[in-house]
Amino acid sequence: MSKIIDITNKLNFDEKPKLVIKGTEIEVNNDAISFIKTVALFDSEDGVKTSDILSALELLFDEENREKIAKLHLSFADLSTLIRTATELIADEDSEGEIQTPATT
Repeated sequence: MSKIIDITNKLNFDEKPKLVIKGTEIEVNNDAISFIKTVALFDSEDGVKTSDILSALELLFDEENREKIAKLHLSFADLSTLIRTATELIADEDSEGEIQTPATT
């Protein structure tokens, strides 16, 4: 019989990381497949296409959070920063900004 190891309790299925912009919390899809697809979009020597940016937004943010982003009226540079920071957050890389710990009572 083969060895079986259950790692369910080591995994996080419930919590997604969030970014805060002007007091608006934006939840980031942190599943591995979305992250890998997003990184692959920008790993091209051909340069970044507009369609790649739209695809990254769809992979990293659900419809509700994309609507929140649209309401912020970000510049192109700020949108690029948002996408880059979201991918850094998923990869657990250090990103600029402050990590906020929710208050407990």
